[in-house]
Amino acid sequence: MPQDYELIDIPTRFEFDEDVPASSFLHDVWTQFKSNKGAIVGGIIILIFIVISFVAPMTSHYSFDAVDTAQQSMAPRIPGLTWMSWFNGEGGIRQYTGDLANVYHYFGTDVLGRDLWVRCWEGCRISLFVAGTAVLVNVFIGILYGMISGYFGGWVDSIMQRFQEIVNSIPTLVILTLLLLIMKPGLYTIIVALILTEWIGMARITRAQVLKIKELEFILASKTLGASGFFIIFKNVLPNIFGQIIIMAMFSIPNAIFYEAFLAMVGLGIPAPQASLGSLINDGFKTILVTPYQVVIPVVILGILMLSFNLLADGLRDAFDPKMKEM
Repeated sequence: MPQDYELIDIPTRFEFDEDVPASSFLHDVWTQFKSNKGAIVGGIIILIFIVISFVAPMTSHYSFDAVDTAQQSMAPRIPGLTWMSWFNGEGGIRQYTGDLANVYHYFGTDVLGRDLWVRCWEGCRISLFVAGTAVLVNVFIGILYGMISGYFGGWVDSIMQRFQEIVNSIPTLVILTLLLLIMKPGLYTIIVALILTEWIGMARITRAQVLKIKELEFILASKTLGASGFFIIFKNVLPNIFGQIIIMAMFSIPNAIFYEAFLAMVGLGIPAPQASLGSLINDGFKTILVTPYQVVIPVVILGILMLSFNLLADGLRDAFDPKMKEM
């Protein structure tokens, strides 16, 4: 019936409409990332660790390789915190008495009298350098390998996948051990060892993403217009999988740090007197019952560092792919 309906003044509905400004993809990613408090905290901790790892060795009057047997195995002692049992300098083999009454070692000293404050941050810097360099190279190799394999398919994909399976079938520890036994142990040897084994995961992720989008309409349109295969790979495919690549790279950094620490703990790491977090843990473990701080402090730094990278990677994953957070 006509009385069952009420006319609405249509022009008045548009008074509440407003123009929403367009936002770019990167702006949406940043907005989503800022809402993740854990990722923000992880990123801040990583930046703090990076700054300290460069500033602490340069500002300290101790050297990471300076041996002083008169100050061997001294407990941590921090100015202003000597009222705390952890930082009053007691509990070490040598005590802060006599000529050492005005000496302070924030993280204590090792069995050779080397300052652990400098050695820990020097080791943190080396571990970050090893992990960062290995991941950058692995990202380059994995992306290139995965995109070529996934895009061209056919016999190219079959050959490349069989080679990848052969490499992946060899245990990582065997490859690392054989390489370090053949080459001279050192910083760049560990980087090469990580490069040879860590690119497989990146190649798999990249290939899976390429297989998912290579049959989409905009790829077919580029083929129709006569674009070459490599042009499509780097101009159309790569920008659309860049988010997944960043996420995978961030998750690879803690793995690389762990591998470097593991190699150092089994005696295949950076040779003395250089230090990494793994070598410091290995050295401190030998005297854990007498001076536990020598192993606890590097372990805490390594744990916080790996946790921070994982938090940052989780935040980037949610920012680049918000649907993952709802699953």
